[in-house]
This record gives sequence, C-alpha cells and structure tokens, in this order.
Amino acid sequence: MESQLELTQPGAMGFRETPGRQPQAGPGDRGGSVPLNGRWALRYGPQDALAPESPAALQRSQWPTVEATVPGNVELDLIAAGKLPELYRGHRIYQLRPYETYRWWYQRRFPTPRVPPGHRVFLQFDGLDCLGTIFLNDHRIGSTDNMFIGHSFEVTDILRSDRENELFVRIDSAVLAGREHQPAPGEFSFGGNWESLLIRKAPHMYGWDIMPRVVSAGLWRQVHLLIVPPTRWRSVYWATLAVDVARRTARLLVDWDFTTEQANLDGWRVRIRLSRDGQSQHGSEHAVLSHHGRAILDIQNAELWWPRGYGPASLYHARIELLDPDGGIQAVHEQKIGLRTAQLQRTDILSPGGAGEFVFVVNGEKIFAKGTNWVPLDAFHSRDGRHLDATFQMLVDLNCNMVRCWGGNVYEDHAFFDLCDRHGVMVWQDFALACAIYPQTDGFAARIRAEAEAVVLQLRSHPSLVLWAGNNEIDEAYTWARPSQDPNTDRISRQVLLEVVRRLDPVRAYLPSSPYRSPALVQAGNRDQLKPEDHLWGPRDDFKGAFYTSSPAHFASEIGYHGCPDRASLEQMLDPDSLWPWQDNDQWLTHAVRPLREFTDFNYRIALMAKQITVLFNRAPETLERFILASQISQAEALKFFIERFRQAKFDRTGILWWNLRDGWPIISDGVVDYFNRKKLAYDYIQRSQADVCPICAEPERGRHALLVVNDTLTAISGRLRVDDVDTDQVLAESSCAVPANGKTVAGHMASSARPAMWRLTWSTHRYSAENYYLAGPRPFDLDQYLGWMQKLGWDAATHVAAIGIEKAG
Repeated sequence: MESQLELTQPGAMGFRETPGRQPQAGPGDRGGSVPLNGRWALRYGPQDALAPESPAALQRSQWPTVEATVPGNVELDLIAAGKLPELYRGHRIYQLRPYETYRWWYQRRFPTPRVPPGHRVFLQFDGLDCLGTIFLNDHRIGSTDNMFIGHSFEVTDILRSDRENELFVRIDSAVLAGREHQPAPGEFSFGGNWESLLIRKAPHMYGWDIMPRVVSAGLWRQVHLLIVPPTRWRSVYWATLAVDVARRTARLLVDWDFTTEQANLDGWRVRIRLSRDGQSQHGSEHAVLSHHGRAILDIQNAELWWPRGYGPASLYHARIELLDPDGGIQAVHEQKIGLRTAQLQRTDILSPGGAGEFVFVVNGEKIFAKGTNWVPLDAFHSRDGRHLDATFQMLVDLNCNMVRCWGGNVYEDHAFFDLCDRHGVMVWQDFALACAIYPQTDGFAARIRAEAEAVVLQLRSHPSLVLWAGNNEIDEAYTWARPSQDPNTDRISRQVLLEVVRRLDPVRAYLPSSPYRSPALVQAGNRDQLKPEDHLWGPRDDFKGAFYTSSPAHFASEIGYHGCPDRASLEQMLDPDSLWPWQDNDQWLTHAVRPLREFTDFNYRIALMAKQITVLFNRAPETLERFILASQISQAEALKFFIERFRQAKFDRTGILWWNLRDGWPIISDGVVDYFNRKKLAYDYIQRSQADVCPICAEPERGRHALLVVNDTLTAISGRLRVDDVDTDQVLAESSCAVPANGKTVAGHMASSARPAMWRLTWSTHRYSAENYYLAGPRPFDLDQYLGWMQKLGWDAATHVAAIGIEKAG
C-alpha cells in the first residue's frame, strides 16, 4: 500500500468550481491538495445476505483481495490480477454479467498531512461509481449515489495524529439497487435498461447500440484530501453580456462569493486583473460590501473568442484576489475566460413550408455548425483521459467547430473543455439523461437538481460552452412509450433543469430536449416534418432517399451511416473462425452491439450495413476484404452527402453534427474512427467536406447540377472553380466567382451525366486551392471502377485500401 503523501498546490488554472460546490483552495489561499491515488486493496464478493456491511465484518470475511489502481474500474483490476481475460475479443464481455450483483470494498492507509491552523480538511472523490459508503478510522462519514459529480466529506476531526489513517469505500451493486425501483406505468426504458432509471450512472453502461453492457463500479476519477483555509472563494462566475465587434469592446460580468471567519469586512477589497500573453488588459479594485459582490467591466481593444474558421479563439487569464485592509491576499481565483456572446435563435416549430429557425449566433454572427457527437471514450471511464488528446486532435483535424456531448455519456471534465476553449470548438452539452422516461417523483427531481447544480457550477465559465440541453431523445421516448404521452409534461426537462440553468447560468441558452417537441409541435400533431432540429435516422437505407432529401430540418444534431472497421481491428475483436462470413455470425452480433445475448433489438445492424452497400454497388461482396472496402465507401459517400447537402443550403440549413467520431469500444458501428484509432475512409471524405471553403456539386434538378462554393469564414474571397472528369481529365465546366464572407455563391451549372462518373471540383485563388469531387451518373456503381477513381484522385485512398487488404482494383 502507498503511504507517502505529498502536498501539492492546485495547477496553473488555480481554483476550480467542482461538483457540489465543495470547498476549494487556490494557490493564494495557502491550502492544497493531497492525492490519494495509486495502489489500493480491493476485496469483492456477491452482495447477498452474507456480504460484509462494515469494515469490521469485511476483516472477518474470506473475500478475495486484489491490488487496485485508483483512478480505476474494478473490472480492470480483475483483469490485471488475472481473474478475468482481456474483454475485447469474441463474447468475453458477457463474462461481466455475474459481477453486476457484487459488492466491492476499496481500502488504503495514509498518514495525516500537516494542516495549518484554522484550516479544514475534506476527503474529496471526484468520481465514485456509484453507490458508495465511506468509512474513515471506524467512522461512517457519508455515502454517495451519483457517479457524475464529486462528493466531499469533512474529516478534520477524524484524522489521526498518532498513526496512519484507514480508509474504506464500500460500493454496492447498482443493478440490485435499481431493481428496488418499481417503475410507474408512465415511465419508459429500453428492454434491458429498466434497472437504470433511478440510478445516476451513465445510461450507456446498461447497454446501448453503440456500447456494450458494462455496469461497472470503481473510484473512476481522482481521490484526494483538500486542505481548505478559513477564507476562500466559494464561486466566481464570468459572463460576457455584450460585444461590439466593430469597436472592439466587450461588457463583462464577474459575480463572486466568498466565505470567511472574519466578522469585520470594512476595508476589504476585490482586485480583478485580465491579461493576455502576459500583458495586462484590465485592472480594477472594488470595495467589499458583503460576502457576495458583482462588477460590470467594460473592456477596450477586446480580442474576442470565435468558433473555428470565424476568427481566433482568444482567451484571457482572469485573476480575482480578495484583499484585507493591509493589502494582504486572502484568496485567489484564476482561470481562462473568453469574451463572446452566444445565442441559439430558434422557433418552436417550422411552418408547413419549412420556415423557422435553429441557428447559433456568436458575437452577432450566424455560425454554420460543422461537427460531431462526442460519445464515451471508453466503456471503462477511468481510461477516458488516455484517449482524450488523440481523439480531440481528430476533431480539430476534421475542422469541427461544434461538438455535441451526448446525454448517454458522462460529463467531460475541465481538460476536455479547456481544449475546446483553446481550439474554438463550441460545445452543446446534454444533461446525462437519454432515451427513457425517468421517474417524476420529488425525490428523483431533487437528485437531478443537485446533479445539475454541480455540473453547471463546474462548467459555466468556459467560453466554448454554448448550450445546455435537457436530455437526449426523451421527447422522442414519450412518443415511443405505450401509451404515448405529451413530453411537455416532463417535470425534469421542463422545470428542474430549466430552473437550474436560469438561476446559475442565466446568459446561456437552454433546449429542453434534443429533438425538442414543443407544445406547438404537439398541438400540430407531432409531425416530424415540423421539427426545426432533428435526429435523422429513419429507415437508414438509401442515403439519397426521400427520408433524407425531404427533411426540412434546419439543424441535424444526429445523422449517421454504418462503416465496417478495417480487417486489423476485426482481428483484434473477433476470434479467427468468426471473421467471415457475416451472416449468422454470433460474434459480429455481439460487436454490433448486442448488450445481452437475449436482447435482440439491435441484431438488424449488420444486415443493414450489407443493405447499405447494395444501394451503392447493387450487391454486397462475398469476401471480407471487399466487404470492408464497399462498406467504408458506402459510409464515406453517405456522410459526405449529408454534410454537403446541409452546407449548400446555408443558412436555410444551419448545422450538422454527424454520428460519430470515435468508438468507445471495439465494435462495428457508425463511428468514423474505431476504438483502436484506425480511421475509416469517411475520415478523409469528411475532412474535405468540412473545409472552411468548399466547392460542392449539388444534386441535379431538371437535369442540371448547381455548382457552389461555400465560405465559412468572415473574409470575402474570389477565385476560379473548375470541374473535370476523373476518367478523361476533360474540363467539364469552369468559371470565376466571388463568395461573400460567411456565405455561398452559385458559380455555375452543368448537365447531368448519363453514365457513372466521378467529377473533380477544384477551387483556386492566388493563395490556395481546395479540391472536392462528385459521384455522378446513375447508380449502382461498379466497385472496381470506383476504386480506380480513388487511386486516380490520390486522396489517401491507397492507405485505406492497403489497410484493408486490397492492393489494386479487381
């Protein structure tokens, strides 16, 4: 067991608001943090009548012990100890099923750190999954019931001075606790997820069509002691109230709250400093009239925060100090902020002709949103951090300016939001509720209110955060349920979450659900064709079919298409004798994803992928390598079509967030990058289609294609568009045109092709050029001919072809 503890100061960001408003110490507060991560002991066994309830009973038990790593998940500790195999391959993931009803005991010893006079000590769990009971030195100090937020317990008077402290954390079965809830007829869940309704764990952990069933447990984020001074900040809130882009000014609100044991505050002051690149941009002092205060700052020569493509994502270092009458610094709060306004302009319903609105506006400028859905980075969330940097770099590489943090996931921590802040990526944040009708009781509402308060307080000062959304597809769930109900009666999204956002983050937009079925929409018959924002899944057959092309939705916050992973990835997740064929293949179904053997609702997905191939190529190939290739082409063409369809209609359409960037487990899915970070062909296609300036060939109307250039920057451009045939290199069309800032231009038209063809589109200026292509002519296409086009274009096609085992056409 580790016993050496080191007192550390918080990092360069200083004070952070943490879930539950736990006491915090910044570097100027003379407090600190003592990590309790590393090696712990883990004991476990069935949660039955004989399961130990207390540390004393645990010591008398014969339960086995393994070494645990914190942060961690219990299953990973069992794998490390040789009690479980690596779970990626075959059906091994089902071996976790018996452990869902186990009880887990974490244990470690640690010495008491030095505590300055007047300071208090809190034991902080940044992430405890999920039903925990904490014992320290024979004292039961508290319990937890929510994996999403931090939990803090004062232990000042419990710590030992004469010997090491002994800490126990008991984690009870979330599945057994979930079974104690008797769902009311008005509630709803997927067949295998009823046990999740009352339990505050990530919804995907109970099984989803994109993730396996892993109802884990563990200390999945940091554990540490917080040494807290008597005078400290409780919260600091920064919000931009207004900007003037032309005059380069911004009006900034800073709202602060502190606690102190000092009775007399006369003569105390608050000092505020803003700086960029080490240069002071603002300095002011304000008299302390109470423990709470507020200032309005008018910033001159303001460098604004912009989404990617629209300008630099400028950040300021914000520092606020609490000064006593002698000028001594009693508390410090530091963080990065951005000066920007952000609104969501939307209507509750579209007119029958499609008129309406759903558009994000930053600094007064309409933004066309290009991006993706952010889903779990790993089925075991203690490993999320190891995937973050590489996955986020892909987000930037694909030129995404928005990411939707999906409601079936955990809430990302500051590390993720800091990256979004720096790179100009807007964040749409769902609350962690998805695809179910949750209890409407007072008790559950109180739990959600406490969770939302913690999350909003933690994240609200990040400039990248532009929207709080109440949930994922719960308004839809009200229509799936039998009997179907009006989603506007949902207490959680219409009352609880709305009230929390309005009270704690009043400058940010709130959307009750995604998609949102407003009272006006319900009154109009709940017609999908009237939703301004929608998840476009539908039959998922022909990506150019009527479902997609007739949708009037202005904003698609989910839309996707299947793509088979590369052979190397399939070989890592499937046993050799299960690689091929896909038909009647039990392991393909497990990885497609089937949460439980008895749960067959998602078994259609492999056959659907094969069907999507036939749309493009008339038949599905009979060998694995060619099946993979055809599937990846099918996915790539579909996502390219979806993105460009929305972009060419800018601003009649205002954004598309495709599903999804990267898988959180080895699966066969809509992901563009698989769990092993192997990129599918769609990655390259999306990269071209999401360029700030993109030439696009529209679908034919009355036998003619419109040729467009779309400009998602704030600079007008002029250039020349050329279209040539990839087979013959013949120039088919050529014209010069000017494209306005943040706009589009129709550069010309050309006749449809009577034969299958691929056209190369080249947009060039005196400074740069951009290429795209269009797949022309009647379908189906010949796979070998398509592969020949790919090789002629030379857009990294050879890399993908080699990776999946085909060296040349035919």
